[in-house]
Amino acid sequence: MLYRAAAHRGEMLAAKHPSAMMRTPTSLRALIRGGLITRRSAASSVANPAAAGGPHRRFAVVAAAKESGGRSTTTVSPDKQGDAGKKVKQIDLQPPKGTRDFPPEEMRVRDWLFGHFRDVARAFGFEEFDAPVLESEELYVRKAGEEITTQLYNFEDKGNRRVALRPELTPSLARLIMQQGKSLALPAKWFAVGQCWRYERMTRGRRREHYQWNMDIVGVEGVEAEAELLAAITDFFTRLGITSGDVGIKVSSRKVLQAVLRRFEVPDDSFAPVCVVVDKIEKLPREKVVEELAALGVKEAAIDGILDAMAMNSIEQLESLLGSDADAVADLKLLFSHAEAYGYRDWLVFDASVVRGLSYYTGVVFEGFDRAGELRAICGGGRYDKLLGALGGEDRPMVGFGFGDAVIMELVKDKGLLPESLKSGNVDDLVYPMNAALRPAAMGIAARLRATGRCVDLVIEDGKKPKWAFKHAERCGASRVVLIGEKEWEQGVVRVKDLATREETDVKPEDLC
Repeated sequence: MLYRAAAHRGEMLAAKHPSAMMRTPTSLRALIRGGLITRRSAASSVANPAAAGGPHRRFAVVAAAKESGGRSTTTVSPDKQGDAGKKVKQIDLQPPKGTRDFPPEEMRVRDWLFGHFRDVARAFGFEEFDAPVLESEELYVRKAGEEITTQLYNFEDKGNRRVALRPELTPSLARLIMQQGKSLALPAKWFAVGQCWRYERMTRGRRREHYQWNMDIVGVEGVEAEAELLAAITDFFTRLGITSGDVGIKVSSRKVLQAVLRRFEVPDDSFAPVCVVVDKIEKLPREKVVEELAALGVKEAAIDGILDAMAMNSIEQLESLLGSDADAVADLKLLFSHAEAYGYRDWLVFDASVVRGLSYYTGVVFEGFDRAGELRAICGGGRYDKLLGALGGEDRPMVGFGFGDAVIMELVKDKGLLPESLKSGNVDDLVYPMNAALRPAAMGIAARLRATGRCVDLVIEDGKKPKWAFKHAERCGASRVVLIGEKEWEQGVVRVKDLATREETDVKPEDLC
């Protein structure tokens, strides 16, 4: 009806302005009769080509309509003289370096991983939060120092404000906690799964864009908070099929290094830069570590003492050095006792050299590692009771961890732990009408099934053969194919094929679920 009306309008215009229609090219006359362009614009383009781009421009009309139900399209696009036949340079099909695409097959894996992140956090009574990916640059400078700017995606926005894409989630958490103020009920147990950006050298499992799972506890002073977080981490590994033989968690305390530095009379203001160097002990040869510590003004005797202390791998050794009344010793002994009570003691390894390079940690620190030694740190965290004060707020006890998605996926794939179900979609039913006349019936069946909570893919194209439908059902992971056949529909039933058993049965539509 619409087409006929448009054609009628075109004929009326032709009657009123026959000369214009006679001068109009055949392709434009067709468009006028179809009601797709006006007579005035067509006449203008013929009488005054300059108004339409002049002799240096032409109209290209493309119309395609397939009997199989393809949609017809018409475009009018000008080309510059001399550009005809010239190939358009293809854009770069790869995402920016250090970032990733997530087509459906990769998205299924991501959803599976993130689902475990969220399931574990909620199982431990944590609530989810999120914050903008774009934050004030100052938020990260206050937390980690000016040197962090070399690793940020930072810039000045149109309001002349210095901003940055978040490299981690903890500063955003701290900002939100400060925003809540005294209205925040403690203890607060929050978690997030968010996209983070850090411009740094890429290695296996390290990307410039990644997703990070954070769990944080605010308002608990004792190591019971650390014990709870470590329980969540080991629970997550277990759910994925990873064992304590695959992964370990190195545990120490910033208080260990503080006590060692005081023992060797190293000034307190050297603590943060010494931590940065100590954090690289496993990555650098001993002579390089000695060189960097000496450059900080640490005396030779103190360097030897620091390195010997950082080589300790038992709490008994630590106790013999610092004494049983040292805070670090007491905290770590209690933490390992809690780990025994939770049942994950075999995951923990005492390693005095674990200090975590970030300057804001104040107590227990920990780091998940691949026991095979093939991957970088899997996760890490610890206590940071002074962060809010550094941001201008009131200090509160805080402890948390960050867990990136890239390294754990490398480990999962290496060990073949991805479920087979992720290789296909998650469709329950494929509804397939045997011909176009049965499509309304198929739509009703699909709607009925979807209303019950089932995931349904409906074949909406014409001309698809049964063989194609069954292959498509396998690709999308369907458990059943519901065939709407003419004979069966007349009898008030549909044919259902169970793809697991290959059995076929006739079922009334109301009994499908």
